[in-house]
Amino acid sequence: MSEQRPVVDYYFSFISLWSYVGSVVFRKLVERNDIDVNYKPIDLLAVFAAGGGLPVKDRAPQRQAYRLVEMQRWRDIRGIPLVLHPRYYPANPELGHRMLLVALARGENVESFVHASLKAVWADELNIEDPNTLVALADASGLDGKSLLNATEDPAVADRATELTDQAIARNIFGAPFYFYHDEPFWGQDRLDQLDGAITSGRVGIPFLAP
Repeated sequence: MSEQRPVVDYYFSFISLWSYVGSVVFRKLVERNDIDVNYKPIDLLAVFAAGGGLPVKDRAPQRQAYRLVEMQRWRDIRGIPLVLHPRYYPANPELGHRMLLVALARGENVESFVHASLKAVWADELNIEDPNTLVALADASGLDGKSLLNATEDPAVADRATELTDQAIARNIFGAPFYFYHDEPFWGQDRLDQLDGAITSGRVGIPFLAP
């Protein structure tokens, strides 16, 4: 009997800077370890509100300035294109998230669509709220963009999106990206090495504990 594939729950948002910064490395980690990924798009503003976080524009000027420094550092470390002030940020990713959920429900391979949608905001300066943009991204990722878009009108899709955000809050998530392996949380793309180590070591997970 073959060993069971590792499973990672991946909570993210198409507007999450750090989800994009870690996207290429995460994809390589997934391939290297033959991971089964549960893609879980969330309403990041709702998660911030529940966890005491603030949208970027509402943070102290000092924190905003340091964020720009970190963006440049990680752009160089990851070797990725990254725009410091994207033309269409902030934006509402809800429609794109719903298209993703439809694709997942159909059993489609969504890996390329997820990466393309993250890159659209932070490197390509595309409007992630625009249906035509989303359809084009889905088509280029091997999906049927128009069909996915049409299916987002199903109320069950909106219910699923709400359910995932509620689930994230219940699991003590306060930002994105968040990765879970054996219920052990890893917050931020800079924890991907730790996630890799947890998977390859076979050790028992460290769950969230009540403070």
